[in-house]
Amino acid sequence: MRLNIQKLLCEEGVLPFSCQVDPTGLDFPSISRYLSPISVVGQVKSQAEVLTLTGQATAKLSCICDRCGREYVRDAVFPLDAVLAAELEDEENPDVFLLQDDCVDLDEVATTAFVLGLDSKLLCKPDCKGACPTCGHNLNDGPCSCKQETDSRLAVLGQLLDEE
Repeated sequence: MRLNIQKLLCEEGVLPFSCQVDPTGLDFPSISRYLSPISVVGQVKSQAEVLTLTGQATAKLSCICDRCGREYVRDAVFPLDAVLAAELEDEENPDVFLLQDDCVDLDEVATTAFVLGLDSKLLCKPDCKGACPTCGHNLNDGPCSCKQETDSRLAVLGQLLDEE
């Protein structure tokens, strides 16, 4: 969605906005599906000839835990905080978004915040124990029946314990 902010280019003020962004183009291996579009709510503020966009993006996601492989539902909330400019002074600043015909592309701002705000590892819970590397049992459900392998460097000590 393109938001026309021509009025704010001439005078100070605040322009609220809300929209929904279709996330189907965002492909992450740990997200199995999007249960809702990305909802974006915020405002563009013009103050001292600087345009700032602030707000929040939310989405409901069905994710696959990167440790245990269990599917879970997550409510994702990402802050929006960007500076808008008619032309770039610094090419390497990711927080500055260019205006096109006095409009800001809210889809671009929201998807950038979503991609940058998403954790690199998605976990079903912070203390997820993961899966057994031998049998694949989810260790959050309890211990597996696999015999624990000992470190080969400690095998001699294991033999001493077996003798007793």
